[in-house]
Formats: sequence, C-alpha cells, structure tokens
Amino acid sequence: MADRPLTAGEKALWQRFIETVEPLDQGRLKRIEALPVARRPRDLSGPITAESFGGKTHAAVPLRDQKPVPTRHGLDGGWDRRLAKGMVQPDVTVDLHGYTLTSAHGRLDSALELSIAAGHRAILLITGKARNDDERRREGGRGAIRAAITDWLAASRHAAHIAAVRRAHPRQCGAGALYIIMRRRR
Repeated sequence: MADRPLTAGEKALWQRFIETVEPLDQGRLKRIEALPVARRPRDLSGPITAESFGGKTHAAVPLRDQKPVPTRHGLDGGWDRRLAKGMVQPDVTVDLHGYTLTSAHGRLDSALELSIAAGHRAILLITGKARNDDERRREGGRGAIRAAITDWLAASRHAAHIAAVRRAHPRQCGAGALYIIMRRRR
C-alpha cells in the first residue's frame, strides 16, 4: 500500500473502519509499541538469510573460538528446585514440530531475539522426540532437531544471553522439550 495512494472509495472504507474500532488501553498499547517491528516485508522467494528478516549478517565464528552454552551453571538452587518440580511457568513456548532443520534454526534464532527484546526469562522449547525405536537408538534417543539444538545455541549470536538449558518437566512436554533460561538484564 505504500507504493500507491488510496482511492476515494478506499479512503471512505478506511474511515468507516476507524470509526468502529475501540482504542486499546494505554498499558497494552505501550507494550505493543515496544515490540520490534519489521522495517520491510520479507521476500521469501529466495534463500532465507538474516538479511531477509531485516537483520545484519554476522561473520562466522570459528569452532575453536566459540564458547559453549553453560548447561549446569548460571542458576541458583531456587531455579533448580522450581525446574525439578515443574513449578516454572515459561514466558513463551516455541514449538519446532513440523519444521525442517533449516527453518527450525531460523525460528529458534528469531524466537530468542524476540524473547531477549521482551525481557523473557524462561522459554519452553518443544523439539519433539524421535519417531520410533530405530531412530532413538541411532540418534541416542533424540530427534534431528533435538540433536542439533545444543550446537545451535552454542554458536548462536544470543549465546551470551542464555544462562542455562535444562530438560523440561514431564508436565510440560517432558523428554521432547527443553527450558532455556535467559540471563537477567542488568
């Protein structure tokens, strides 16, 4: 719509629409305005890159220079007890079922970016389990996405924001899910 002006009929229709809309409460409006907004529509016809999502591309970090995501450190005993008892309510749930490896990686990266911007502390990441016993034996009990998650998080541009990665409680998807606990903002 930015490429052409509205016709007189479209302007009249738009005005009638505006008159029927109730304004949001101010608290909700401020939260919505604070959300990141894409500057231009994505072109999904070509290969998906960081630039197609409006972001910058980052230089690849050699494997020897990458820091692993901490899996046991970074949380106090209170967090560990709440995670073990299933008392943690995730701020957001990211479900990667039905995604290919490439699209799941992109979805995880964008979910981490939005969660950091929104100040979320706990993310429930549903990866799924292997489909049958043969796949479980071959992949060590994990599906392809689940097997790649730790590498993706370790090499992620958001790795510095991650405090810990733990298995989810059976109440919240169990073996097919992980909690990603983000560091507190300073």
